Amino acid sequence: MIKQTTSKPDKKALGFWAATSLVTGNMIGSGIFLLPASLALYGGVSLWGWVFSAVGALALAYMFANLARKVKGSGGPYIYSRAAFGDFVGFIVAWGYWVCVFTANAAIAIALVSYLSVFAPALKDNVILSAAVTLGFVWFLVLINLKGVKEVGRVQLLTTVIKVLPLIAVVVVALFYLEPAHFSPFNLSNESNFSAISSTAVLTLWAFLGLESANIAAGEVEQPEKNVPKAAVVGTLIATAIYIPGTIAILGLIEPSVLAQSNAPFADAAAILWGDWAYYLIAAVAVVSCFGALNGWTLCVGQVPMSAAKDGLFPKIFAEQSKNGVPAKGIIISSILVTILVLMNFNQNLVSQFTFMLLLSTLASVFPYFVCSLANIKMLFNENKTNNHVLLPVVSAIVAMIFSAWIIANMGLETIIWGTVLVLIGIPFYFYEKRNVLKAMTVKD
Repeated sequence: MIKQTTSKPDKKALGFWAATSLVTGNMIGSGIFLLPASLALYGGVSLWGWVFSAVGALALAYMFANLARKVKGSGGPYIYSRAAFGDFVGFIVAWGYWVCVFTANAAIAIALVSYLSVFAPALKDNVILSAAVTLGFVWFLVLINLKGVKEVGRVQLLTTVIKVLPLIAVVVVALFYLEPAHFSPFNLSNESNFSAISSTAVLTLWAFLGLESANIAAGEVEQPEKNVPKAAVVGTLIATAIYIPGTIAILGLIEPSVLAQSNAPFADAAAILWGDWAYYLIAAVAVVSCFGALNGWTLCVGQVPMSAAKDGLFPKIFAEQSKNGVPAKGIIISSILVTILVLMNFNQNLVSQFTFMLLLSTLASVFPYFVCSLANIKMLFNENKTNNHVLLPVVSAIVAMIFSAWIIANMGLETIIWGTVLVLIGIPFYFYEKRNVLKAMTVKD
């Protein structure tokens, strides 16, 4: 077992179900509620995108479960990459994943306000008002997270239950009212089937981001060697069981051209099934869902830089913890960056803002996934085992590696450029912190 420097609170705040709700809640957030509108332009072929991303996500979840058993501590992708490849790769992964999380927070907050526009139509057209409300939710959840991980866990468990049960109800009933014509032609885009599947897999992977959430907060989980791997796999299975039937249901109920313009696809589907009361009920559930996901990701946005800062790779301010045991300054700094992202894009409509943040966050997460896959493969082969027990972990890690590389290759040039620039910005910080460490060692000697 490889040990990493990590915070050790007196009492672990997250049990198995709280850890699983962190995984499921972070995944089932904005993606399932808004993605049907983004996928409508592709039509039924997008279902294959879901299948490919689901297989890749399950391989990733199993890979992270294996890593959690091998490397102890909070920080998820960062500590695994550093354990396998050293400080520089560990820093790049930590920086990239940190970019992923704060851009994800911006996307989720935007999606929350998109569904809130059902109750306040002015949010659709008044960009200043929508930006103000978006940031209001961001900073409200910062305050909740500053109170401590235990409170975050309670909110996460409650919001996960509230959002999953109504989603299941809509999906089960809607599957009996599908309109086959909505799936013809099967591919509505001008791309080949393979290209369309690749494009939609990039979009749908967004909905699986968060499968590693329990790994990130492992230091706060009871019996992490047992509960973290279980939470990663169980949480991903729950999400998969909702995502694919849910997309089939929405595509089958709402005509594609109409769906593409919807700010609240699940609420529109509920209205078709049961009337206006259901429309508002599901919209409220979607708001709660995004609220819960934003809550969970706000926890994660402080954990990765804190872990790297404790190892001397991030500025020390990110390692400082409040009296409640949370990296308060790191959460606040990250949320300031979320605020900047929201303000940079507030002049676009909500769906356009969401799609841009979605792609950027996905790219920033898939690179750490790719590196963690390589780290897992390296660790497995270093064990020099030849028995059959190592076969499944090796296969899952290879599938995760290939899947991550495939997603990166299909991200689009603009997104790759933006992602590369954001990662390169971090490199001077790495050398600055390493220089400070060397200076400190020299003075000590």
